[in-house]
Amino acid sequence: MEALTRARKWGSGCMTIDDLIRDERGFTTAGMAISLLLALSLLFSTAQVYRVNAQASEIQEVADAAALAAENEVAEFMLAVRLCDSVVLSMSLLGISCYGLGVVALCVPPTAEVGAKLIEIGAKVLKARDTFSERAAQGLNQLQKALPFLAAAQGAAVAAANGQGRPYSYFAMGVLVPSKGKPIVSKANAKEEDMQTAVDEKQDDLAEAAAKAEESSKEANAAKQRAFERDCGDNPRYCMYERAAHLAGLGASSNPLYQSVDAWSFAVPLERARAYYRARWASEAPEGPSVEDGARSALRERFYAYACDELARGYVRENAEGFSAFFPRFPRNTNQMKETSLYTEVVYPVSSDEEDRWTMHAWEGCPDAYPAIGYGSASMLDDDDYEFETCPSCHFKVSLLGSVAAASTSIDNGFEYHYDAVARAAEDYEKAIKEAKPHKKAAQADAKNLLDKAFEALKGAAAQRITAEPPGSSGCIALVVSPQGSSTGVFESTFVSTKTTLGTRAALSAATLIEDTSEEASVVGNLLDSFKGDGSILTGAGRLVLQCWSGMLSVYSSGQRALLDGVKNALNSLPLVGSSGLGTWAADALSDRIKDVGLEPARDEPLKPVLVNSDAVAEADGSEFAVRFQTVKRTVCSFPATSTDPFVALADRIQREAFDRLGTGKIEIARIEFPVGGLSFPITVTLPPSVTEGAQGLVERATDLLRSLNGSLSGLRAWS
Repeated sequence: MEALTRARKWGSGCMTIDDLIRDERGFTTAGMAISLLLALSLLFSTAQVYRVNAQASEIQEVADAAALAAENEVAEFMLAVRLCDSVVLSMSLLGISCYGLGVVALCVPPTAEVGAKLIEIGAKVLKARDTFSERAAQGLNQLQKALPFLAAAQGAAVAAANGQGRPYSYFAMGVLVPSKGKPIVSKANAKEEDMQTAVDEKQDDLAEAAAKAEESSKEANAAKQRAFERDCGDNPRYCMYERAAHLAGLGASSNPLYQSVDAWSFAVPLERARAYYRARWASEAPEGPSVEDGARSALRERFYAYACDELARGYVRENAEGFSAFFPRFPRNTNQMKETSLYTEVVYPVSSDEEDRWTMHAWEGCPDAYPAIGYGSASMLDDDDYEFETCPSCHFKVSLLGSVAAASTSIDNGFEYHYDAVARAAEDYEKAIKEAKPHKKAAQADAKNLLDKAFEALKGAAAQRITAEPPGSSGCIALVVSPQGSSTGVFESTFVSTKTTLGTRAALSAATLIEDTSEEASVVGNLLDSFKGDGSILTGAGRLVLQCWSGMLSVYSSGQRALLDGVKNALNSLPLVGSSGLGTWAADALSDRIKDVGLEPARDEPLKPVLVNSDAVAEADGSEFAVRFQTVKRTVCSFPATSTDPFVALADRIQREAFDRLGTGKIEIARIEFPVGGLSFPITVTLPPSVTEGAQGLVERATDLLRSLNGSLSGLRAWS
């Protein structure tokens, strides 16, 4: 009763048991204790999660490094492919260009022997190209088969290196996607055979036609040179220019002076003669007061008028089709005068005396000519039907008229002397041009046909390349496993139940290749620098070819521009100056054709591996591995299960396809045997140290480990 009474008293106003565990402000001793326990549990759990994630991220970084290292072997392989491709392309272009250059040289007889040599070298270059291309394809195919092992070895070596000095090891298996590459084949250019056949059949005909055209063209040029010298080239000695200035006082506008025959044409002396005789006709006057002086002056005036009329009929027509000209010829003596209108024109006054005897006078100014009963011609003086008396004042005779131009055409101080030489040179020039024309057309037709064949072969060379789709062209997928448990960072705690080690860890990564556009120089271009020779030990066609090849090596990265520059430099080295102009014509034709080849530069930027999502790599390939990999990865992402099955499926084949020759440390893909100067260059691939330093054991250990772990990586957290 007493205890009950106390309880009631408490209930009536004193502290109760409820009061001990409850606070109107929401805080209790028990709540605080529970909160502390929860906070400590979360803290230690977070520390454990951090530890697990740190270990997982570490193996992921190793997987990334292994994937990049494995895919880098594909990049190195593609570098060798591009190098071989550039050599094949440069030798194709060089060989065909040698044929084109040879055709051009055949058009100029002095260089015809060089042209034949260039064609011979071109055939040897193309043959050497074929040999190199076949060997390169074989060597690259062998290396391509070993590429999966090389990639696996490099990836395994990188993973193993990351485990050195640690209490646990990393084992990597890198698989290239696709796992097998397409065979590399040596392609042929059918247009080359057509070109070679055509050149072999036509080169002798071309050289013969060019030689005949050159001979006739030389005669034509010699005639033109003679005409130029007689017109104005001999100045200040006697010539048409000097005589026109001295005798007729012609100024520069009517009497131009040319310094070079190249700027001069036959139209110049024709116009000079017209201006000269117009001036002489307009300014003609007797040299003295005698009647004979007047007679000679009148006859000269008749001659100048005749010359003006004749020169008006003259012409010079010169174009690409040929040359034709008409230079009227003036009489050099009385007999030649009788064949002209001077002999027949009725312009001379006739008088009669008291006995009806007729007298013909030189001109109307003769004092005995008045009164004139009519007019006659010089031919009438020679006609027996007429009996003319000789004028006692002017002494007009047919021979007097015939001698007007005789003196000036017979000695070099006369204008007609040099004009006649130009007229004869024009006839010789026209004759030689006509003789050269059919030979020149034949040579041009043959050369054009052969250059067209070379042009088609050049266009075909763009397709005669070495291309590759090797293993790993889509990318590489790498799996890294660390079988030993890690105790790093383990600490005892009653708040979180944990093992002393994390157990087996695994990580997946993938890489693919992209072009490294940040590089200023082409890696292929840098490697090709070692092949460029200056040809200092060679002469003639051999040196020209070697220098031309130096330019062709740049075509791979520069394309059309380098091809055109290389051919032009070679053309500039050939002495193509000839009288027929065929050499210049053929050189221009070759350059114009090359402009139309349209050769684009190859994409020769260095390739570099980059990390990508493994799905992107697998989806690019339809092989069994890629399909199985995608299936397993989707399963793992939804529920951790077996993850090594696709890798184990390829492990045996990768080991079987490892080559014994890989142990040599260096592989010679092919050797360039250049047919000029005895030059020989090997193209080799140096294997990474990982391949020659126990790589076979690394790959085998990684493969065995994957087999032993098959199915054991389940129930674990997937790192992503």
